[in-house]
Amino acid sequence: MAVAPAFAGTPPKGYKGTPYKDDHHPNGAQSIPGRVECALYDRGGEGVAYHDTEAKNLGSGTLNPADGTYLNQFRMDEGVDISYTKFHNAPDRIDDNPYDLVQPPDHQLYVGWTEPGEWFNVTVQAARAGVYSADLLYTSNRGGAISVDLNGKAASGPLNIPSTFNPADPIAWRQWHHWNLAPAIMKLHLPAGKSVLTVHILKGGNMNLAYFDFRQTH
Repeated sequence: MAVAPAFAGTPPKGYKGTPYKDDHHPNGAQSIPGRVECALYDRGGEGVAYHDTEAKNLGSGTLNPADGTYLNQFRMDEGVDISYTKFHNAPDRIDDNPYDLVQPPDHQLYVGWTEPGEWFNVTVQAARAGVYSADLLYTSNRGGAISVDLNGKAASGPLNIPSTFNPADPIAWRQWHHWNLAPAIMKLHLPAGKSVLTVHILKGGNMNLAYFDFRQTH
């Protein structure tokens, strides 16, 4: 696995996005080592913090009704499509189903309905400079690929996302809810301090991206 070169430990010059924060997530830039949540992408809007092919949020406020609850309405006025994992009793089990390769956390926010050409930025804060490996919690109906930029420069190269499709599942819509963990899907050489990671959807679409777990390896 190739390791991305180190870049300056600051976001790209002129970047107008800001780390996401609210009462539930008050810390701003997401810490590395640690868990980087995709749904906590930066504030700044279309063309600054993200690009989405559909202006409407297909998850928050749409699939999940705008009923005043935090998870159902999470960032519903932004274009990035967001939902969260739901554990239901059998037989209509959604994200805690027997076809999961790993069981995700309940009420885990994720970026979904992905399409090639879309991207989103996440501001992170690395405690130390070094090489970091990342696992990815995801679903992928038919397989796909993503890439990650570091401070505006290509870093990871294309990353294959294995399919989680399972023809044994009798419920067709649940193909989008077979969770898996891609271990050590990438290694990045991060500078200490703040950086901006840009996650690009390269091909395949139909993926749900929950989080990257970063740990330092060198």
